[in-house]
Amino acid sequence: MPRLLIVHHTASPAMQAMFEAVVAGAGNEEVEGVEVVIRPALTAGAADVLAADGYLLGTPANIGYMSGALKHFFDGIYYPCLEATQRRPYALYVHGASDTGGAVRAVEAIATGLNWRRARPPVSVVGPRAGPTLRPARNSGPPPRRSSRERAAQGPRSEG
Repeated sequence: MPRLLIVHHTASPAMQAMFEAVVAGAGNEEVEGVEVVIRPALTAGAADVLAADGYLLGTPANIGYMSGALKHFFDGIYYPCLEATQRRPYALYVHGASDTGGAVRAVEAIATGLNWRRARPPVSVVGPRAGPTLRPARNSGPPPRRSSRERAAQGPRSEG
């Protein structure tokens, strides 16, 4: 049975909402014949990656970069998995208070180095929360982005 490994760093309510949508989508009754394995980024390791057929990665955008936890995950699995996991599919979801571009670019650069293939464009949510607009993340694409006017009306916010 194919195995999907979800590796996540869920450090905020927004990331928790995204994570829950991802897990709901992966466990949806329409998705048959796939074993879903969930690991926090700080505990996922090379054995998890080698045993999986595809990867779904989740990270907040912290100070313009992926979380330290996801970077730690990549540092630990890069060389042990470099040859054996080439061409495996991956997808990414990211939340940032004001921007996610740096985090997306960083993850994509490492995934390119591993020779993983992007299964779909990253799901990127910008703003203070990710809650009510999310639906189970199956194959539905990213939630709508808020306009800069809507974000400005919300005022300053912390990274998440």
